[in-house]
Formats: sequence, C-alpha cells, structure tokens
Amino acid sequence: MGPDEVLRGMLMYFVLPLWLAAGFADYLCHRAGHIEKTSGWRESVLHLLQFGEMALPVLAALFLEITSGVILVMIVFLILHEATAIWDVRYASAMREIAPAEQHIHSVLEMLPLTGLLLVIALHWPAFAALFGFGMPDFSFTLKQQPLPVTYVVTMLVLTALLEVLPYMEELIRSLRHRDQQHNYGGLARMVERLFSRG
Repeated sequence: MGPDEVLRGMLMYFVLPLWLAAGFADYLCHRAGHIEKTSGWRESVLHLLQFGEMALPVLAALFLEITSGVILVMIVFLILHEATAIWDVRYASAMREIAPAEQHIHSVLEMLPLTGLLLVIALHWPAFAALFGFGMPDFSFTLKQQPLPVTYVVTMLVLTALLEVLPYMEELIRSLRHRDQQHNYGGLARMVERLFSRG
C-alpha cells in the first residue's frame, strides 16, 4: 500500500465512522441530561445546523472529484461549523450543565472535521496549493470518474441516517413537545390564577 492508499483508508474507515459514532454519543449525552427541559429546542436547532454544515462537504467528498473548488467549500463550511459550535456551547453552558464526558465528545467532534480536511488536502495537494496561486485552480464540480464502492457509500449514508439524522430529529421533536406542554400548562395556570384573584 502506498501513502495515498493509507491516507484514503484512514479517512474512509477511521475518521468518518468515528465522527458518526461521536455524534451519536453526543446525542446520548443530551438525552441523558434531558436537554428538552433545559436548553430545549433552540440548542437542538443548533445541532441540526452543525450537521447540515458538515453534510455538504462530506457528500462532496463522497460523490465529487476533489478540485480546488470542492476544497474551498470544505474550508468555508468547516469555519462555519466551528463558529456554530462555539455559539452552541456558549448558549448551552448558560442553560445547563455540560458533563465532562460530553465536553470530551465535543473535542472529538471539533477535531475530526479538521482531521478529515487535512487528509483530503494531503491527498489533493496541487488542488489546495492552487488556491494560493501555486498553479491554476479548478473550481468545477463534477462527479467522480472512479466512484467510491457502492457498498461503502450506502453503508455510510445509512449509518448517517440512523446515528445522526433520526436521533437529532427525535431530539428536536421531543424538545418542541416539551415546550408545547409547558406553554399549555402555563396558560392554564394563568387562567386559574385569574379565577382565584376575582374571587
């Protein structure tokens, strides 16, 4: 195996699966901490936003030729993801306790996207260097001439749906339901208070 095969293998079979596992572990921390009763749906929306910010670069890596344009998109969305992560933690830490285990999981979730990007850059150095004037950058977006194995792509997409999309949608729905229950209870409480005040 040459260096490129090793790097590609690390990206496909270590970084991406570990990233998915860490995302699911973070969801479990939120569920155990009853996020719906603390930071609620607003933090859940931030989680989905971060997922979306990383979904586009990952899909690009799975299906598109890695050009200067694709690498630029990956860099921009990584920066957006990190900014949203800071926003998320700042908001959450003011609303609930973030346990040490969850803090360590956050560290993994912050570093793995950067690790993945660095591996992509190492595998496609000329395309990256061209962004800084060392060569002619290619900003095209074309499907891979040699697609990744179908079984790998399907497996990653299914795992993403099971470990990321469905759990975090469940988190949002659970948080919204709790908010609605609280509002209904609050409205009833105000009505009872008015009845007693009249008496």
